[in-house]
This record gives sequence, C-alpha cells and structure tokens, in this order.
Amino acid sequence: MSDNAYITPKVLQWARESARMSLETAAAKVHVALEKLVEWEAGSSLPTIKQAETLAKAYKRSFAIFFLPEVPRDFTPLQDFRKTNAKPLGTASIFIIREVQQKQAWIREVFESNNESALPFVGKSSIRDDPVKVAADILDTLQINKNNYLLDGPISEWIDKAEARGIFISKTSFIHTRLKLDSEEIQGFAIADAYAPFIFINSEDWAAAQLFTLVHELAHIWIAESGISNEIEPELKHKGKTHPTELFCNEVAANALMPVGEIKKLGSSVFSSFPEVLKTSKKLGVSSIAFLVRLLNLNIISSAKYHELKALADNAFKDYLQQAEEKKAKQKKQKGGPNPYLLRLNKNGRLFTQVVLDAFRGGFVEPTLASCLLNTHINKFSKLEAFLKL
Repeated sequence: MSDNAYITPKVLQWARESARMSLETAAAKVHVALEKLVEWEAGSSLPTIKQAETLAKAYKRSFAIFFLPEVPRDFTPLQDFRKTNAKPLGTASIFIIREVQQKQAWIREVFESNNESALPFVGKSSIRDDPVKVAADILDTLQINKNNYLLDGPISEWIDKAEARGIFISKTSFIHTRLKLDSEEIQGFAIADAYAPFIFINSEDWAAAQLFTLVHELAHIWIAESGISNEIEPELKHKGKTHPTELFCNEVAANALMPVGEIKKLGSSVFSSFPEVLKTSKKLGVSSIAFLVRLLNLNIISSAKYHELKALADNAFKDYLQQAEEKKAKQKKQKGGPNPYLLRLNKNGRLFTQVVLDAFRGGFVEPTLASCLLNTHINKFSKLEAFLKL
C-alpha cells in the first residue's frame, strides 16, 4: 500500500526497548494486535505512516529516526548509583532522563559556541575530601540565606541560588497526565557538566525529601559524578549496600542542611520530645527521620532515644502520607488545579526557560526548536514569561 512506512525494523525495536516499553503496551498505543507489532519489528510486514507516527510519539522519538539504516547512537546512559536491588527504571524515568539530556546537550553547545567560561565549582572536590568542608563550600558558593526559608520555603531558596550560579534545575512528577514518575525508581539525578550542569528532582516525593535530593545532587556536581540516585536520605540500615559516592553525597547534604555547629547550639529540650524534633526539622527543611539520624550520628542522642523518637516519626509519616493521598483525591474532584504553565516552567527550569526565551527573542534559535525545547507553542510563550516574573 502506498501509505506504508518503510521503516528499519531493528530501529523500530530499539526505539521501543530503549523506552522500556513492552510489546503489549506498545501494541495498545497503536491499537493493533501484539502479533502485528512483532511482524513490524521482524520486518515481515510494515506499519502505515500514521501507525509509525503514533509509535514515534509514544517512544518519544522523532518520526524520521525510524528510517535510519542503523540503530543510532543514543545518549550515554547515566551511571546508576542506586542499590543493586533498586526498582528497575520504567518508561517515565527513561523519558525524563532523555529529555533532560537533550536540554543539557543543547545548552552546552550554545555556551561552548559563545565561549562561555567553565564553572569553577564543577569537579572542585572529590570523594576523598572531607564532606564537612565540601558542604561548607557549597553553602559559601551559593550564598544560602536560611533566613529566607520562611519566605517561599527552603527548596525555593536553594533552587534560586543554584540557578543564579549557573546550575539548571528541573523539577516534575510526570511526563504527561497518564505517565507519572515513581519516587521508588528515581528521586533525582545530576549531569555534572562544567558548562551546563543539570539537576533533576522528582517532585512526586515530599518536600523535605526533595530538598535533601537537591543538595545531594549538588554534591554530585561538586565531585563531577553524573548519575542517578534513589533512597537518598541518611539511614542506618544497609549502608554496606549503598554506593560509596551516594554515602559521601548524603554526608555532604546532611552537613549542608544540618551543620553540626547549628545543631549543637540548640537546647537539649529540642531532642527530648518528638513535637520539638518535628518543629526543629521543619525549620531546617529536613525530615524528622533525617534529623534523628543526624543527631544519632553526632552522638547527641542515644540509640534508645533514637528508636523511641523514630517510632513516633514513622507513625507521623504514615499519617502525612494518608493526608497527602486524601488531599490529592480531593483535588481530583475539584475543578482547576495547579496552573499548567507553572508546572511546565518547573519542569523546564526557570534558568533554562529564560535562556531559551532570550535566544528566541534574539533570533538565535529557530521558533520550532524553541517550541520543542520548552514544550510550549510559540504563541503561549508569554504565559511562561508571566510566571518567570513572579
């Protein structure tokens, strides 16, 4: 038939497998029997152009890629610093990693062509350094002002200061409404590039965990170790199964968010009851569990006191999760919800959005590419800009 797409079968198979999508799921996307998709990947029959276009969209690949004679060279996979028994990365995780890599590759090329200077803090430290000193350098470099924690929240202060220093931050919990990220698979990742370092944070996680993830990934930037992270917050169990790089970055984050000097200034009453622990941990922007682990590691509380307070913290966290689910369910029933352009701005990152818009306004990037990079129609750019000014 004239509308057949003469695709390369092995490229079609590669596109599906690299999206971590099963034959069954992919066949459902294009509304054909599983056997038919198997035939296309084997080369014994051909999809129509419309069917091939549908698959390209589902796999998050360009339609033209299916017609290449060989499987193309994809982005280099990020090192997986997660535990060996971690939940396998699914389609959503693969898509967000690929999307951020594409953005990072574009911005790096732009900066290099403009002869921008490399950022001095990327790779400034190593895993052999003292995590206390690395944490202090991060705080000093970013000029974190903890007095601003009460304004827009701790994570806003950290993101604003990181982006002001040239670190791109992307934060989202979904690819689209039907494809959401799983915090059990991925909490964050870092691309430690000297010109355009990128950090991704899974916002499906709760606020305190997001902040710890951000600072953990900043440590990855400082030691120039790109990679995927999960189960980031400090813990006492299974440390032997955690990658040394992750243990180091956790130590850096703990020292940056809960400096020993600040903790030792607190009165003993802070450590005697769970309400005080909860109040203080919120002030610091960390979870009560992370705070308790920190107190135990600093020998400020005994093991018995830790387990007593940890049991209360676990129960409080269960209550929080239940309340969060109830809140989500209530929001679903109500009309409206978060502004889609604000969500898109967080996903693209404020710094990245500003760079693309500036390049577009200056005529340095084609409209189609600018629209693709921001996942926004050109005539809607003003809506993104409106949130940039807030």
